[in-house]
Order: sequence, then structure tokens, then C-alpha cells
Amino acid sequence: MRLIFSSLIILFLTACSTGIEGAKYTSLTPKFDPYDFFLGDVKAWGIVQDRDGNLVQQFTVDIKGSINNSGQLVLDEYFEYLLGDGVKTRVWTISKEAENQYSGVAGDILDKATGGTFGNAMNWQYRMDLPVGDTSYEVKFDDWMWSFDQSTLINRSYIEKFGIVMAEVTIFMQKSKP
Repeated sequence: MRLIFSSLIILFLTACSTGIEGAKYTSLTPKFDPYDFFLGDVKAWGIVQDRDGNLVQQFTVDIKGSINNSGQLVLDEYFEYLLGDGVKTRVWTISKEAENQYSGVAGDILDKATGGTFGNAMNWQYRMDLPVGDTSYEVKFDDWMWSFDQSTLINRSYIEKFGIVMAEVTIFMQKSKP
């Protein structure tokens, strides 16, 4: 009986976490480079859904990307909410650590975000104290981005607590033409 119970718990927990493998995207094009895509102005439209699929946030983001004197990508993000509430601004500072490997910091991100590119995809992982109402929860973000062309990107984020996906974020991004 214990074996069956343990197996069911393991099955439940693994079914609730993401299992995307970056290696599957290595040969897909166009190759995604965050420095190329985010340099300049990017407009984003996003939603957040809870575990049951209910819409809890709807927002737009204006992103202004630049390269600082240290060669880091700086993203100034400005959020406007159509449904729900959340952070109003965020500034990311992203560094290229090695071929296809990146790290980044932002004021509301715990420690350091890390990620890598795989063909047309990028995986970005970080921990955040996520404010919800009068409290906040430490959660893990598992972001996946896929480029469609040089100016179009889809971002799918999985927000996890205790290894269980608690919410999902879907963001469509469009780079402004120069």
C-alpha cells in the first residue's frame, strides 16, 4: 500500500512540473539571440492564469533595451495592467557568460537568473519574491521563449512553488522596426 501511495505522489508531482528539453530546439531557426532581439524597443502583451486556467492578470509591457559600458544588455520594463495588479517597472541587467549562456539580475529577482539559448529557443530560470495581496511568496520561474522571426517572440513562463506549477504566464512580444 505504501508503494502505491508513494508512486501516486511521485506521479502527481512530476505531472505538475515542466519538462521542456532545450536540445530539441537546437536545429530550429531563426536562432535566438537576446542581445539582438531586445536591443531597441519591444512591445509585449501578456496574461497570467492560475492553476485552474482562470485569467488573473492581463498586461502590456514597454521594453527599452540598451547596451551599457560593460557590454551588458539592460532592459527597462514598464508594465500597465488591464486586469489585476503587479510590478510597475523592472530593470534587468543581462550578461553573456559563455557561448549560448546568460545570467541576469533585477531588483525583485532573488540571487541571479541563469539561462541558455537552444536554436530558436531560450530558457531562463530565476527565483522571485512574488507579491500577492498583502503577502509575498518565494517562487521559481521557468521561462521559455521561442522566436518566430527577427521581430516576433512568444514567452511561456511556469511559476512553481514546491516543484508544482501554480500559475502560467503567456507573453507575445513584437520588436519595433527601426
